[in-house]
Amino acid sequence: MPVRTSNTYHELLAETTQAHAIRQPLYGQIEEELEIRLQTKVRVLAFFTSFVFPVVIEDRDADMIEEVLQNSDMTDRELVLVLSSPGGEGLAAERIVNICRTYSRGSFSVIVPKMAKSAATMICFGAKRILMSDTSELGPVDPQVPIRDDSGKIIDYQAAHEVVEAYKELMMKANTTRGKVEPFLQQLARFDARDIRRIASAQKLSESIAIKSLKSGCLGKMSEAAIRAKIKPFLEPRHTISHGRPIYPEFAKQCGLTIDVIDATSQLWKSIWSLYVRINHLVSTTTAAKVIESQATHFVASVS
Repeated sequence: MPVRTSNTYHELLAETTQAHAIRQPLYGQIEEELEIRLQTKVRVLAFFTSFVFPVVIEDRDADMIEEVLQNSDMTDRELVLVLSSPGGEGLAAERIVNICRTYSRGSFSVIVPKMAKSAATMICFGAKRILMSDTSELGPVDPQVPIRDDSGKIIDYQAAHEVVEAYKELMMKANTTRGKVEPFLQQLARFDARDIRRIASAQKLSESIAIKSLKSGCLGKMSEAAIRAKIKPFLEPRHTISHGRPIYPEFAKQCGLTIDVIDATSQLWKSIWSLYVRINHLVSTTTAAKVIESQATHFVASVS
């Protein structure tokens, strides 16, 4: 006799693997609740990259986001991007901001369910508003330098300012120390001056993208110099000490960002949190390192 597979088994399998169909109702629910809060029609799109696998926001992510938006009904709707990522490439963040604005009548909003760090924070800078709970986190926007093993595979990332500052400190000690300078020269031999120059350029690029995104968005009435002064804690690591240190909503408000704090016990945030837990589980425990999806469309980028 043929074996009959129950609907319960299929449902359990879909829940275990976190199939897109499991999350689809949540998008409709969040959109309805956001439309009441924001008083406008919205389209919710999620963009998650793994905090477990060594992946970053990159150019091809912008292409996938545009593909999702191409296949979404954006007529008279504002895009709301649910964003969770440790960061990545500044230029990719700039492209993503441009794409989001293009398909959303010139402006869009971002929801940060838990953490949007580094280049993900830069994407937030391009939004007209950032929706967060009191436990949501942004972070400094200084770039990260990949650390590779002997085979050239990326195994971790290090804050760019730490590399540049270590190099400068060694150079200063080598130039000012009287007597044996060999220990400093040996350590300096680990650095390539061309890499240091490239990393310093990347820092300037991140700062430029961050300021221009805010200038063309929620801080449009301020000069670039004023914006830079306002967001110093995001630009200069000495303010946060560690690249991974969180910047919470109230402090982000003090930096001039338009933050809409949602009560963590509200039904809206519970729906957002449910979506976050499901997608975060997917990009943390399976080969899916990135997820870009709406209610209608679903893309996954896997790690080998």
